Amino acid sequence: MKRRRFLTAAGVGAAAAAVAKPAIAQSMPELKWRLTASWPKSLDTLYGACETISKYVAQATDNKFQIQTFAAGEIVPGLQVLDAVQNGTVEMGHTATYYFIGKDPTWALFCAVPFGLNSRQQNAWYYDGEGTRLIDEFAKKFNVLCLLAGNTGCQMGGWFNKEIKEPGDFNGLKMRIGGWAGKTLQKLGCVPQQIAGGDIYPALEKGTIDAAEWVGPYDDEKLGFHKVAPYYYYPGWWEGGAMLHNFVNLDRWNELPAIYKSILRTASDMSCMWMQAKYDAVNPAALKRLVGAGAQLKPFPPGVMEACLKASLDLYAEVSATNPAFKKIWDSMLAFRNDQYLWWQVAEYAFDTFQIRTRTRA
Repeated sequence: MKRRRFLTAAGVGAAAAAVAKPAIAQSMPELKWRLTASWPKSLDTLYGACETISKYVAQATDNKFQIQTFAAGEIVPGLQVLDAVQNGTVEMGHTATYYFIGKDPTWALFCAVPFGLNSRQQNAWYYDGEGTRLIDEFAKKFNVLCLLAGNTGCQMGGWFNKEIKEPGDFNGLKMRIGGWAGKTLQKLGCVPQQIAGGDIYPALEKGTIDAAEWVGPYDDEKLGFHKVAPYYYYPGWWEGGAMLHNFVNLDRWNELPAIYKSILRTASDMSCMWMQAKYDAVNPAALKRLVGAGAQLKPFPPGVMEACLKASLDLYAEVSATNPAFKKIWDSMLAFRNDQYLWWQVAEYAFDTFQIRTRTRA
């Protein structure tokens, strides 16, 4: 009897395996996608996020779903990622949404805007607040799905060939500055230039621009800005935390099996966590090296910060009056930020400021 039951069970198990195997194969087809980035390969954290995503997707699917990554300029220029994904030239792109404010200024809100959220608040708004729902609604009309896939943390205020002592010093200044912050500084007379990362150094060196911001010490050192502009300002009030995204062509996304959608979301989340951890780990040493090499580290004066805040608030009010999508998302973000800072001043701020004051005692 025992032998008969064992053979019966084995037969059922074999039959189940025969059914399951082709079912699994059907749910995990072999796919090869292309991802175009807004970054050069030399920026191993920004471009490294693309490679991290590709690696984890391949590992999780036993190499059945492969994503080949391409740096800026290899398929399309860095500032044309949205076009390439939207029209199906590539299936995916890794970029900063604020590069596309020419199409709609609302894009800026999903990356970083002046005096907006810091990186932890962005993650909270995106994952547990209204962020994901709002970006899904907005991006649908561009035929893309946006998956959060990176955050730089708070950035630096950039490199200048002259000191910034008062708001008037921005008047006539030609500055490479991305996205929404450029529109803010225009109100102070600045002439913003949107230039991809790999093209900034020669523009500074030739005097085509007078100042430039990028990310922070680690990337700025790699790009060599300290060799052509001596003054290094902080903080980057326009990017308290810059969210980066995977753009996925919506038609291609809808064709993916559910398991691949889940894996791609998880890999994107992984790259988001990895990117900020990497920047937090490498920026301190890079800042020390930059100062040692002669960079003059300076804070923006309080008067400059106040003028920039006023210019930012004026701009938000102007655009909100004519762009309902922008107003809806900015109002959500602003309410979330203000509640966050009620909590932040109680715990995070109190702890961090004490730690900063006493860090040399250990």
